[in-house]
Amino acid sequence: MILTDQQILAEIERGNIVIEPFERSCLGTNSYDVHLGRYLATYRDTVLDARRHNQIDTFEIPAEGFVLQPSTLYLGVTEEYTESHAHVPFLEGKSSVGRLGIDIHATAGKGDIGFCNTWTLEISVSMPVRVYHLMPVGQLIYFAVQGNVETFYNRKANAKYNERTVKPVESMMWKNKF
Repeated sequence: MILTDQQILAEIERGNIVIEPFERSCLGTNSYDVHLGRYLATYRDTVLDARRHNQIDTFEIPAEGFVLQPSTLYLGVTEEYTESHAHVPFLEGKSSVGRLGIDIHATAGKGDIGFCNTWTLEISVSMPVRVYHLMPVGQLIYFAVQGNVETFYNRKANAKYNERTVKPVESMMWKNKF
């Protein structure tokens, strides 16, 4: 079951959902619009290795915007910091962004109960497109769950993305044992 606008507001009042900054005008019928944060990042190497820590270069989006290029993976970040203590958040791209040929995530659209952070975006484009800090990029959808949670994400000893940040975070796959 997806939460409606009234249910999202009620859960914010209860403290089960946190969105900072929160703007009422960004609340849709059953979602909340999120915006592109100030920073983008690209990987330094052209070949990534899942078993090692791949370094990124982070840069600020200039006032005149930044042109994303095809065949490059950009890591972005949401302007909004969020917390979800009782619902599963999903991040989906806005249709207007998709119609510009921008994908905001490759596979990581689902959050976990207990996720408390900004969202790193895995951005790719099908043609060059200029993007701007604070442009709407996605929408958060909250799903109700059944049953009790044994371990919230922010309390997991092996959670790799708990450190609060306003910058994109590179893959931490290298921390897994395989």
